[in-house]
Amino acid sequence: MNHENSEYYYARIDGHRIAYMDQGEGPVVILLHGIPTSGLLWRNIVPTLAQSHRVIVPDMLNYGRSDKPLDSNVSIAAQSDVLLRLMDALGIRSADLVAHDIGGGVAQILATRHPERINRLVLADAVCFDSWPIPEFEPLQKPEAENDMSPEELEKMLRDFLPQGMHNTDNATEALADMIVAPWQGETGKAAFFRNIRRLNPEYTLAIADDLANIQHKTLVLWGKHDSFQKPGYAEKLSGTLPNARIEWVESAHWITEEQPAEVARILSEFLAQ
Repeated sequence: MNHENSEYYYARIDGHRIAYMDQGEGPVVILLHGIPTSGLLWRNIVPTLAQSHRVIVPDMLNYGRSDKPLDSNVSIAAQSDVLLRLMDALGIRSADLVAHDIGGGVAQILATRHPERINRLVLADAVCFDSWPIPEFEPLQKPEAENDMSPEELEKMLRDFLPQGMHNTDNATEALADMIVAPWQGETGKAAFFRNIRRLNPEYTLAIADDLANIQHKTLVLWGKHDSFQKPGYAEKLSGTLPNARIEWVESAHWITEEQPAEVARILSEFLAQ
């Protein structure tokens, strides 16, 4: 699936357009991205999963091709509500949910608040407990940070940031960087990016930390062995807290779908087939 010709659909949720890809037929699996990515994070995984599943890949509100409204709440708690309403709009009563990075925080909130909407759960290099925001993003949360950075400086920062999430920096290609920075270009893109940054707050995952022990879903904790953003110790903590969880490690850093797409697709296919 080449992202240039991926077909996007749009659903109107609370007056905002949410973009999503929809491929394949069968049981529904939803793939959720994190920051600063979009649904294109999963572009190399979708073809494999779409052989056996209907694969829904949304861009969260204020990300990718979805609307970027000036005044919307884009916290992971709010994003979990948007995802729920997207499922309602698409007539999806329940689905398997695979979620990366802050998408994993969205998934944990959904699993604790609306367990009946999730069948199986995959938390991939997911924010959890007090694991976030990563130190690289903390200076960007200061009130003056947005005004102090031009769109060009933001783009350079994101391009420099990408290799830090790779075990093998050769995987941080120019094409990948182009894809990641595209939604954040210009003043509008920069403003959207900083709206997301300001909502990176561990209070949301800490608030549900005690509830994780009640999540009964069969859960796969899928993690890059060399992830320096979401440290492997958090994978151990998550799987130790969730009653029906197991860990699979990938020879990668944070961007597992870029470094090991075939391996990730294989692991997910096997888990979802059980």
